Amino acid sequence: MRLLVVTRADSRVKEITKLTHPIIKRFTKQWNADFLVIGPDADCNDCSDWKGRLHYRIMKLYNLFEKYDRIANIDSDTIINKNCPNLFEIVPNGKFGVIFEDKGTRLENRRRRILGIQRAWGDIGWRTGYINTGVSIISQSHREIFKKFKGQYWEGRGYTDVHFGYQLHRLDLEIFELDWHFNHMCMFSERWNESASRFDSYILHYAGKARFPDKGNRSKVRMIRDDIERIYG
Repeated sequence: MRLLVVTRADSRVKEITKLTHPIIKRFTKQWNADFLVIGPDADCNDCSDWKGRLHYRIMKLYNLFEKYDRIANIDSDTIINKNCPNLFEIVPNGKFGVIFEDKGTRLENRRRRILGIQRAWGDIGWRTGYINTGVSIISQSHREIFKKFKGQYWEGRGYTDVHFGYQLHRLDLEIFELDWHFNHMCMFSERWNESASRFDSYILHYAGKARFPDKGNRSKVRMIRDDIERIYG
């Protein structure tokens, strides 16, 4: 079984990646996987790197599945906690492992995005299960989702997450819902989720502005640095 861990990065996020990539590499080695950073020069399966967004570089996975059987995508603005299990063992082969984001304070907004793409591309009966691919485990059988639909990639709200969600449901591919502990964004530290501490999760994800309750005036880089120090000493 050929395994790969990928992340996306360029010089714009180098202050973050010099903190997080050594940890991702450490776990990649433990999981007997290769490691790859998808940069701005990536061959992205004819995708547009729309307005310089990192999102669309994930389309390179289409080509990488020529070599690998399973790929774990882990965003560069994440910290893998020391107790994180092997993601390839948690998610069954052939299933798309990912968390759902249409919960709590984001439920209505994410459900609108789910309906938005179907107004544009056709109703496929997708109503719930908005995925966040910041931490996702993907098998070769999912390769088709990285292709364009009717000659285009979705460039509306939600970007590639919405594109993949549509493709997964259109193609009737099985999704394995990961527990939110595997992708703990600030939304999961809100009161609706009992103000859960990110430090109790396997993967801490500083997506967007990372508005965790204790962020204060710290920058995202400073917060990641402080959290790494707290976890790893």
